[in-house]
Amino acid sequence: MHHSATDKPREPWYRQGWPWFLIAFPATAVVAGIATLVIAIQTFDGMVVDDYYKEGRAIVQTIGRVEHAREMGLRAALKVRSESIHIELSASEAASLPERIRLTVAHPTRGGLDQELMVTGVAGVYEAPLAPLSTGRWLFVIENEARSWRLDGSAILPAEMEIKIDPNV
Repeated sequence: MHHSATDKPREPWYRQGWPWFLIAFPATAVVAGIATLVIAIQTFDGMVVDDYYKEGRAIVQTIGRVEHAREMGLRAALKVRSESIHIELSASEAASLPERIRLTVAHPTRGGLDQELMVTGVAGVYEAPLAPLSTGRWLFVIENEARSWRLDGSAILPAEMEIKIDPNV
């Protein structure tokens, strides 16, 4: 065997930099894929509405109920507190105010946080306990029990703790 002076012993592959450099890219993709899978499993973001056609037809009915609230001269002032909500409802004719209203507090993207309450009041003043609402945008819907009229409003909490709903505006 003939060895030259310039021949040096070869290092094993795992002690060289290039194989690790080339392995780093696929390894990063595998780690990112696993992280994405874990996030997808832990946070279910299902569809907000399953039946778009049915929802579209309901929008037409909703517009009619908002128009009916406008004709009645309904207005609402809501005060959101940490664990309750205070509602003052007024109308052109005070006698047309219902004894009970349906209040829906909905998060635009997370249906699991929505709350629907039947609230009893006297002379247009209603108060109800409310589970704490997280920071962000919330939708407030007030309807009578027969659902013949409807008031819609929204607020970004906690910046807007007092909400005015007037269908004429």
